[in-house]
Amino acid sequence: MPLDSRFKGVGAALITPFDEKNEIDYPGLKKLIDLVTDGGVDYLVVQGTTGESPTVTSKEKKDILAFTIKNNTKSLPIVYGVGGNDTRAVLETISNTDFSGVDAILSVCPYYNKPSQDGIIAHFTAIADASPVPVLLYNVPGRTVINMKADTIVALSAHPNIIGIKDAGGSIEQSMELAARVPEDFILLSGDDNLVTTMVSVGWHGVISVIANAFPREFTDLTWHALEGRFPEAAKLQLAFLEFDTLLYIESNPVGIKKCLEIKGICSSDVRLPLLKATDKLGAQLENAMKREGFI
Repeated sequence: MPLDSRFKGVGAALITPFDEKNEIDYPGLKKLIDLVTDGGVDYLVVQGTTGESPTVTSKEKKDILAFTIKNNTKSLPIVYGVGGNDTRAVLETISNTDFSGVDAILSVCPYYNKPSQDGIIAHFTAIADASPVPVLLYNVPGRTVINMKADTIVALSAHPNIIGIKDAGGSIEQSMELAARVPEDFILLSGDDNLVTTMVSVGWHGVISVIANAFPREFTDLTWHALEGRFPEAAKLQLAFLEFDTLLYIESNPVGIKKCLEIKGICSSDVRLPLLKATDKLGAQLENAMKREGFI
């Protein structure tokens, strides 16, 4: 089978804007969707970790998905976050979800209960068997404690409904091993914005990006420069974002990127507890970096 090109390039891992009452800010979400769409991203990722999915209710998730589909003016592909550490609960969510307008799900590696690699395979096999749309795996050991090993990912890549992976493991060695071992039609997506150019250079196909929320045009240009072999141009932009990538996570994600969006006038920087909104110090650092790089 050919690679599913809908998910090549940049997927914007959309934040969830909140208002002063800590409710969903739908006007802010509309402005965000318009910003990333006009900025040229290739697809939208709804209710991943960057969307604060652990503190968004099931009803809110469905409402956010429906709103995003309704306001997806350019009919970009949509990836919806459906994952967890209770396989039965994930399967129940799948059975209770209307997938109209959804092109794939992004499903995180089970966290906290630390399954074995065989347990991970069984978990994702059950999800892929049940899902009416293709599945993108999500490996993020910084949040889940365990790393999905290359052998595990290669084994799962044989499932006909598992079409790719977002990997935020930060290991260039594992990235190269995957590029060498998975089928040619298996989609390899960076989960680390600061490694996009490097990972594309060894055969990866794009990124699901945090930075693309606030800087969609610049990050889409970066990614497609790399994908089309213009590595000097990609490297120049990659290095311009190097300081951003450090700052964005100092006070946890999506605290930093929400502050960038507030500076740009898209939405407030409010988050839900136990996260706290960006400190004045971080806000000043981000604004100074944005000005220095010419992003505002």
